[in-house]
Amino acid sequence: METITNTLRFLSICLLFFLSGCWSSREIEELGLTFAIGMDKGKETSIEKKFNQVGGNYPKHDEITLTYQYVNQQTAGAKAAGGGGGGDQKSYINIYQTGDATQQNVREVALRKDRPVFGPHLKVIVIAADLLRTYSLEELLDQYLRDDEIRPSSLVLVTRGKARDTLELKDVGEMPAFRLREIINNRYRAKKILPPITLAKLTGMLRSGTSYLLQNVAAADGEIKYAGAVAINGKTNKLLGYLDEHDLDGLMWIKGKGTGGTVTSYEDKTKKLTVYTIETLKSEIKPIVKGNRLISFDVNITSDGHLAENRILAEKAFDNKFLERVEKNSEKTARQSINHSIEEMQKKYKADLAGFGNSVRIHEPRLWEKLKKNWDEIFTEIPIKFHVDLTIKDYGTVGDQ
Repeated sequence: METITNTLRFLSICLLFFLSGCWSSREIEELGLTFAIGMDKGKETSIEKKFNQVGGNYPKHDEITLTYQYVNQQTAGAKAAGGGGGGDQKSYINIYQTGDATQQNVREVALRKDRPVFGPHLKVIVIAADLLRTYSLEELLDQYLRDDEIRPSSLVLVTRGKARDTLELKDVGEMPAFRLREIINNRYRAKKILPPITLAKLTGMLRSGTSYLLQNVAAADGEIKYAGAVAINGKTNKLLGYLDEHDLDGLMWIKGKGTGGTVTSYEDKTKKLTVYTIETLKSEIKPIVKGNRLISFDVNITSDGHLAENRILAEKAFDNKFLERVEKNSEKTARQSINHSIEEMQKKYKADLAGFGNSVRIHEPRLWEKLKKNWDEIFTEIPIKFHVDLTIKDYGTVGDQ
């Protein structure tokens, strides 16, 4: 028995030599925790130009400027210690680096800062749409898709302006990366927010061959806003065009996505407005096929909601005839928005941005195999019929004005 015990002790001691422990770990204070990355057309900053003049240059093309958003250790430390959070200091630090390769830019930052770029906590990537005129989305994101340290859950956004501007806020106590990430959770309140597109989801979209949308974010005077979308060509993965909020609203009706949106209508007779708020929204896209040919699409859109605002004070909100008038006016407004978006897709962008092709793939898989190669071109010639049915289920706590 004693021999067995001694043997077990010896083996236990031997196992200690095979335990790696934390030999390769680094203190978090030594890392540049990076929560956001912005991608813009290459333009060297003044400090980069000065470095180049004193031997800090290397062979490269100034094709892209990356913004790395670090946590400001000083303000983070003050908050952790129970202090006021650093006073007028921002909770983040933006570092700019210009070059031609994403990975090379990371290495250059390591030559300038004591804390190198550390990406496992990355929340969001913002890309300037102008870059997508020259490079494909696949080219720009290749390094991040390959890097196993980057989270596949990182959100991808596009901006019609400069990406670096979306990573600046006038509120010193807030980090832009977090606000950009959290705004998407307001989809239940605003229909004009696309479902989140992460690196993981984008991987399949890049190879689908069909055109798609990415959320556009706008920046102005230290504030940011989700504002419409950017259309990406499915074959080239380059910029196809811009959609404003009105364009995106119509597409969301067709997709049957988004709750909390509103329909503001003006009655023809009184010129007064009513506001219908969406509680549920469903859309069914049905391809009409005869023989082996796609004839048209039928889109059936249904929604339940409530009367959120009424300025026709002479009417009683609980009067069924009045509610039917509001429903009809709201349906008319929705149809106008939908029709506008269909015309934009078929005539301006010449691309399916609402998922009509996916409906063909589901309902007519054999036919889809024949059409998918040139789907965007085929889609522009297919008639689309749609029907909108809105139902007011509630008029609030005020009925008799």
